[in-house]
Amino acid sequence: MDERTYTADAEPGDHVTVAGWVHEVRDLGGIAFLILRDKSGKIQVKFEKDEMDEDLVETGLNVHRESVISVTGEVEAEDRAPTGVEMLPGSVEVLNEADAELPLDPSGKVDADLSTRLDNRTLDLRKKEVQAIFEIRAEVLRAVRDYFRSIGSTEINTPKIVATGTEGGTELFPITYFGEEAFMNQSPQLFKQLMVGSGLERVFEVGPIFRAEEHNTPRHLNEATMIDFESAFIDHEEAMDVCEGTLKAAYEAVAENCTEELDLLGYDDFETPDGDFPRLTYEEAIERINATGELDEQLVYGDDLSTEAERALGDDVGRHYFITDWPSEIKPFYIQDYEDDPTTSKGFDLMHPRMELVSGGQREHRYGALVEGFEQQGLDPEQFDYYTKMFKYGMPPHAGWAYGVERLIMTMLGLENIREAVLFPRDRQRLSP
Repeated sequence: MDERTYTADAEPGDHVTVAGWVHEVRDLGGIAFLILRDKSGKIQVKFEKDEMDEDLVETGLNVHRESVISVTGEVEAEDRAPTGVEMLPGSVEVLNEADAELPLDPSGKVDADLSTRLDNRTLDLRKKEVQAIFEIRAEVLRAVRDYFRSIGSTEINTPKIVATGTEGGTELFPITYFGEEAFMNQSPQLFKQLMVGSGLERVFEVGPIFRAEEHNTPRHLNEATMIDFESAFIDHEEAMDVCEGTLKAAYEAVAENCTEELDLLGYDDFETPDGDFPRLTYEEAIERINATGELDEQLVYGDDLSTEAERALGDDVGRHYFITDWPSEIKPFYIQDYEDDPTTSKGFDLMHPRMELVSGGQREHRYGALVEGFEQQGLDPEQFDYYTKMFKYGMPPHAGWAYGVERLIMTMLGLENIREAVLFPRDRQRLSP
């Protein structure tokens, strides 16, 4: 194949070779048009039947939609063409013929349900609107990584196969590891804490986590991608500052660098968060939720927040916000409690009006208090010896958090189902593709 030119770069007067997918064929009698689509856009290829080689015309007009072809020819200006230019083909090569019957329509003229789309994700991703979601997702990850690096954080990669679950419990996927039982990791939490005790001090990770939850909702996944952060010598308040900074950086990067994608998704006015995010204590959150009158039963101190409660509070606050000072019994063993009130933890959540995005807090860095926390939550400290023993050797005060990439994208773009923010989702019903 000759050197390839993207359709968006084809200018009048050029002799080019373009390659891509057959988006559409329109036969108008003496003249016909083939629309070729590639990563950069589309171009119209004109076939003048009486003036062109019969075999060339037959090849170009009989090829099925979504077949992969290469076209070489002259580019001319044509105001009536969709992009203002068209090609007069000198040759057409069919690189791979598609079946005549497609499981879904990549042109988007015929809708398909989400299940069909996910079963045929490669075809689904040929739609520019779907591609736009993942271009935005990539920009979010780039911006977050740049922000972390700007504050002196080192990117790490931690094991995804572990001997014990991060938080214990039944939400674990067991696997056989050379004849021994092991698990897919629920979180890099324990490993990133170990890293703040090393010379790295401040670390982040972008990677998968696995939770064997029985949820089957539009906002839960069994495999998700998490953005994790942990830093020595900061407290929970400073950790919230970093969390807020990453989220704002992500929104601002999308607003600046993804204008075409936002247009495709119908965002005429994409709003970025500004100002400091409100920080409500758990007790204040309970009071505000009850005051909305949206719940059938009033919440009491110690209750976890249901989906309905989160929605009621989110509507009331109307923007991203933090909930701080959670009851100790609700938060994991590694979250530190206040010295003057051991029933209240230094844990926090970052909330979008629709749902929780982030869970974090200051960690317990003292060996004795950490082991006591294990025991209070019914966990055997000896099973986590690789973790706890390092707290005997000089573990600094530290804090951190984690949020799900998919939930961030879902809330940022107003997606109805979290699976739309994942290339190949894993849930209770879906293990393939």
